[in-house]
Amino acid sequence: MPSVMKQTKIIVSISGAVFFMLMATVLQAQQEQDTIASQQLKEVIIRHRTKTTEIDMINPLKVEKISSRELLKSACCNLSESFETTPSVDVSYTDAISGYKQIQMLGLSGPYTLITRENIPDTRGLASITGLTFTPGTWIESMQLSKGTGSVVNGFESLAGQINIEWRKPFEDKEPRWHLNLYQSSQGRTEGNMVYRNQIKDNLSTNLFAHLRSNWYRNDQNKDGFLDQPLDKQGIIANRWFWFGPKGWEMQAGIKAVWLEQTGGQRNFHRGDELIPGKPWGYEQDIKRIDGWMKLAHTFASREATSIGLQLAAATHDQSSVYGLRRYKGMQHGLYANLIFQTYVHTTDHILKAGVSVQSDHYEEEFETIPYNRRETSTGVFAEYAWTPGDKFNVVAGIRGDYNNLFGGFVTPRIHMRWAPHDQTVFRISAGRAQRTANIFAENSGYMASQRSWKIHPSLVSGGAYGLTPEIAWNAGINFTQKFRLNYREGSVSAEYYYTHFERQVVADIEDPHEVRFYNIQGFSYAHSFQWQLDYELMRKWDIRFAYRWYDVHTKYRGIMLERPLVASHRAFVNTAYETKNKWKFDYTVQWLSSRRVPALHSHHTGDVRASYRSPSYWQMNAQITKTWKAFDLYVGVENITGYMQHDVVIGAENPYSTGFDASMIWGPVMGRNFYFGFRLEIP
Repeated sequence: MPSVMKQTKIIVSISGAVFFMLMATVLQAQQEQDTIASQQLKEVIIRHRTKTTEIDMINPLKVEKISSRELLKSACCNLSESFETTPSVDVSYTDAISGYKQIQMLGLSGPYTLITRENIPDTRGLASITGLTFTPGTWIESMQLSKGTGSVVNGFESLAGQINIEWRKPFEDKEPRWHLNLYQSSQGRTEGNMVYRNQIKDNLSTNLFAHLRSNWYRNDQNKDGFLDQPLDKQGIIANRWFWFGPKGWEMQAGIKAVWLEQTGGQRNFHRGDELIPGKPWGYEQDIKRIDGWMKLAHTFASREATSIGLQLAAATHDQSSVYGLRRYKGMQHGLYANLIFQTYVHTTDHILKAGVSVQSDHYEEEFETIPYNRRETSTGVFAEYAWTPGDKFNVVAGIRGDYNNLFGGFVTPRIHMRWAPHDQTVFRISAGRAQRTANIFAENSGYMASQRSWKIHPSLVSGGAYGLTPEIAWNAGINFTQKFRLNYREGSVSAEYYYTHFERQVVADIEDPHEVRFYNIQGFSYAHSFQWQLDYELMRKWDIRFAYRWYDVHTKYRGIMLERPLVASHRAFVNTAYETKNKWKFDYTVQWLSSRRVPALHSHHTGDVRASYRSPSYWQMNAQITKTWKAFDLYVGVENITGYMQHDVVIGAENPYSTGFDASMIWGPVMGRNFYFGFRLEIP
């Protein structure tokens, strides 16, 4: 005991001496600082590490800003594969033949989401599914993702949300002159990308984008005699220019060309082979597409927050598809114009946008020798008012009126409000209406990979689109975001709920295993969506993301309210990313998806109809390791680590020309484990 007391006295004495020495040093330093305060200020360096995905705390719309660094966490070969680490978007295969993936937001399929390229509509119409592969991931600078109805400035179609894609900019100094990427997978996919930047003058710059892809290996991992993915060749090239003129003028213009050739089906089918019963069943698809666009804007220097802008776009999409004995051809010529004027009223707390827009499409389709042609033009005017009385509250309210030459006039109101009781706390609510014309062949092309008969039950006596009326729905949502700091590390937690109610919907009814039936329903379809997400930096440069998502999507099929087929109600998600001081990056994603309702199927063996059932739940895991040396990245990774697959992806594979053949009932992974590697090189 005495020794303990002695040690305590020694410690107290040393501590006291150290304390007085420190105090003396501080007082002396303070005196010296006071004498030179008027002559010199010390430099203060503030460092902030931006997140790969951040939520905007100011915008009345909840916008997730997804940076290119987020996209680099996975292979990210094209837009449909860019959401592996984003829990807000679900990705699934359309069928087991074409290899296409489609996205889902709020439990609704991809066409209900407006996809824009720098706020110009991009992936729509006949390209609503295939067009997701026409934007290589390495071309993307960032994405902005919002849910629910968006701004009336961007049109009346968006219902589930909007994904806006920003390409790499040629006038930004941080961009290298050359960006090169090469990718190779163990499943036989080779891909190369190039982005070239040229700053010709201070006010004139250009980008050249190029992409080449080939799937050259005949994969059949489940041994059903069908290729797991089609052989394909794809080429995409784009060029755009930026000009910043005197007195507030700006202009952008660009053009993009796409060429795609695919061959799939049974392993022993080759392109050009005769397709008749007794011969191998085959799949062929050819797409040629050209996009052109221009944006012209003028900012008035004499009046703050006042500008006028014109957006112009044109596209030609030519598609030819063969699924066994079934043939489809589609041609779309589209024109888009949007004139936007912005100014303030009294003060910049009151911002007003107004304008006029035109969307015109000429469709020429042929399905099983039956033509389906239409010219559809929608002309509209819009106004949007934004009020920001302070930091804690702001609101954006918009309305637009449009006239469609096929369906007449309609009105689209939308509102978004934000309340921030504290700097790091935000509540948002939104509500609005959306209307769209369903392109039933392009949006449901996966069902062509079957022997189902296609039947259209028109609602209109004549005219319209396929004799069907447009889809009309209302969406309302509420979300909460809280940012915090724990152990000197930043984090955020968010929760959101959205409800979608269809006044009228075009249904693709697959409840009968022998057919797919299209018809309009009135007010018997809805979708509930809830998501919770936590992002936190556990240690310096070690981020982790937890998320849980729940869907309740129901539709009335032939008078019976049923759960929407092939939609997973629950999804749990974890992503972790760590970067070392010597530029090693480790990314790992694991997710669990619940069971899905699979509609009744035809039993090829017995000839009977198998009742509807629920698929099993399953886990999926992806991982990637990246090493960076200055301007060079080398990455290796593996997708679907466990190799889990849905093995009955092609029903009736042994006799594909007979009744019951169906490759469209996909609820799980079509491909097994996939190893890949590649490199990225940036040349300044």
